Amino acid sequence: MTYSMSEAEALLSLKESFSNAEALDNWVADSPPCSEDDQWVGLVCNNGQVTGLRLGDMGLQGKIHVDALLELKSLRTISLVRNSFNGSIPELSKIGFLKAIYLSGNKFSGKIREDYFQEMRSLKKLWLDDNEFTGHIPSSLSKMPQLMELHLENNQFNGTILDLGNPALVDFNVSNNKLEGGVPASLLKFNESSFEGNSGLCGEKLGTKCDENGKKEAPSPFHAKENGDTIIIHNGNAPPTDKGKIRAAQIAGIVAACVVVLLIVALLFVRSKKKKGDVDFDGIIGRENNEEAVEVQVAAPVKREVSAEPIRKSTSSRKGGSGHHSVKGVGELVMINEEKGAFGLPDLMKAAAEVLGNGAFGSSYKAVMTNGLAVVVKRTREMNALEKDGFDAEMKKISNLKHWNVLTPLAYHYRKDEKLVISEYVPRGSLLFLLHGDRGPSHAELDWPARLKIVKGIADGMRYLHTELASSDLPHGNLKSSNVLLGPEYEPLIVDYGFSHLINPASATQALFAYKAPEAISQGQISHKCDVYCLGVVILEILTGKFPSQYLSNGKGGTDVVQWVASAISERRELELLDPEIATSKNNNSQVQMEQLLHIAAACTASNPHQRLQMSEAIRRIEDIINESCKGSRTIEILPSLRDGYADSHYVLGTHEHGGQSKRRHGSNSFGSRDNFEYGMS
Repeated sequence: MTYSMSEAEALLSLKESFSNAEALDNWVADSPPCSEDDQWVGLVCNNGQVTGLRLGDMGLQGKIHVDALLELKSLRTISLVRNSFNGSIPELSKIGFLKAIYLSGNKFSGKIREDYFQEMRSLKKLWLDDNEFTGHIPSSLSKMPQLMELHLENNQFNGTILDLGNPALVDFNVSNNKLEGGVPASLLKFNESSFEGNSGLCGEKLGTKCDENGKKEAPSPFHAKENGDTIIIHNGNAPPTDKGKIRAAQIAGIVAACVVVLLIVALLFVRSKKKKGDVDFDGIIGRENNEEAVEVQVAAPVKREVSAEPIRKSTSSRKGGSGHHSVKGVGELVMINEEKGAFGLPDLMKAAAEVLGNGAFGSSYKAVMTNGLAVVVKRTREMNALEKDGFDAEMKKISNLKHWNVLTPLAYHYRKDEKLVISEYVPRGSLLFLLHGDRGPSHAELDWPARLKIVKGIADGMRYLHTELASSDLPHGNLKSSNVLLGPEYEPLIVDYGFSHLINPASATQALFAYKAPEAISQGQISHKCDVYCLGVVILEILTGKFPSQYLSNGKGGTDVVQWVASAISERRELELLDPEIATSKNNNSQVQMEQLLHIAAACTASNPHQRLQMSEAIRRIEDIINESCKGSRTIEILPSLRDGYADSHYVLGTHEHGGQSKRRHGSNSFGSRDNFEYGMS
C-alpha cells in the first residue's frame, strides 16, 4: 500500500473532520506528532510512529475521516469512547490491520451490515457498548479467530446470539438489548450478567426454558397484572372479572401469617434439637455438608469479662463436669492465642451455632458462646498430611505470628480424620464480598483511598509472612480476596495462611490458590513466586472490580484479569480497565497511582516465574507509590518488554527505606463492635 500523506497531515485531516476539537489544540502542523518533547495529546507512539489513538472523553463530535486513518501505517488501536459521535458506525472496517476498536458511550445508531468485520481478522478487542445500534449482531463476528473481548451491551440489537465458537474469547457482554432464543454452548462459560436485560433469552443458565423452536417458552395463560393496589388475576383470553380481584393487603396478610407460623415451627424444631443451648460439635465433625459457599450476616463480638484463670486445654464433659471425663472421644481444644481470652470445648458445646457454608478447606460455622464471644469454627478434612506431633508443631509456629494485618487463630482441635481451627470474628467481612456481593453503604465507602489502604495492608502482611515463614515454599499459599477480612476502618486482615505443610499434597491443588500459578499448573513447581502471583491477582481484582476467573476451578465465569490487563497494558489503555467506582476520581495523582499499581500487579502475574517480581520488590514498589504520592511527584519508566505483552516493569520512583518491624495487634477489642457483618469463606 502506498501512502499519500505524512502522519501529521493525516492526523490534521482527521482533526478537521471533527466539529468540536478544542481538546486537540496541540495538534499543529509545525511539530511532529510523536515528538519526545511535546507529543500530540491522545496519541500512542512507538519508535516515532503512531500506533494508537486514545481520544476518549474529549467532547468530540462530527464525522470520522476514516481515509485519513488509513495513512497511519502503524495504527493498531482506536479509542473514541465517551464522546458525542452519532450516525452509522464509521467505516473502520477499511483498516484491516486494526487490533482494537473502542467506540463505547457514543450515540452511534442503525444496523451494522453482516459482512462489516469480514476482513478484520486481526481484531482482538471490540467495544460497541452504550450506543444505539439496532438490527442483528453481524454474522461476520463469528469469523474472527483472534477476538478476545466483545462488548455489545446497552444497545438495541435483536434476533439471536451468534455461536462465536471462539476459544480465545475471555470477555463477553450482550446485556440490555432485545435478543431472544437460547444461549449458544460456546458462551455458557460467561456469567448470567453477560446476558441479563434481554427478556427473550432462554436456557438453563438464565433460569427459563426454551421451546422446541428455540424460543423462550410462553408464560401460563393465567397471569397477574397490577392495577393500583389491586392485583387482578385472570385468563389471558378473557377479561378480568370482579371475582378475580384480590386485594394486595389480603395477600400480604396471608403471607405474613404463613411466615409467622413457619418461624414458630422452626424455633420449636431448633429448641428440640438443642437442649440448654448445647451444640453437638461432635456431630458436626462427623456430618457431611454439601452446601455451596455463601456470604452470610453474623453477629459481631461483644465486650465481655475474661476469666482470670485461662484454660489451655479442656476435656470436660458437655454437661460441664470437672474435667475428668472425655467428650465422646472428641479430645482436647488447644488454645494458641488468648487475645480474646481463653475458652474450652465445653464453651463451644454450649454455643449457639449455625452453618456458614463451604470453602476450599471444608465447612465453617458461626459459634456465639454464652459469654458473648463470637468465633468462626472451621472444620476440615484436608489437613491430614501430618501426625499429631507434626500438626501441633506447625500450629505453634502459626501461633507465634503477631502482626496487625495477620489474623492469628485462637485455638484448634486435632482428630486424625478431621480438624477444627477456631478464629475470631472481624467487623466487616471479606474483601470478596465487599467488591462483588455488597452494594450497600460499605461498598459505597470502598473508594480509592480505602482500596489503596487495603493494598498496602495486604502487602505489609505478606512481607511479614514471607519473613517469618521464609523457610516454607508457600508462606501463605492461599491468598485471595475471600481470605482478606476487613476491619471497621478497612484495615485488611490476612487469614488461612501457612497451611501448606498440613494439607495432603493430593488435595493441595484444589485447596490452595497458589497452585493456580501457571508454573504450578503446568509443572507442579511451587515457590514464593506463587504467592507473588496470588498477590498480583488480588491487586488486579481491587483495581478493576472484576471477579477473577482464576478463582474458579472449572474456569467458567468471571474475567481472566491477568490476560485482560496484560493485553490492555500492551496497548496503553490502562485507565480503561479501572473499576468505574474509582475511575471517576478527578484527582490526577490518584489515577497515576492506579496506573502504577496495574503495572506492578501485571509484573506479579507474569506467566514466567523468572520474569515475575520477588515479593520484597513488589512490596517495595507498592510502598514507593504511596510515599511518592505524598511528595506529589513521580517518574515512571515502563520497560519495552511490558508494552510487547510481557508482564514485567521497572519504576524509577526515588528511594525508600523501610524497616522490617511488624505491627502487633493488642487487646480483646481490636476492631470495636458492629451490629452485623458478612464473613468471607475461603
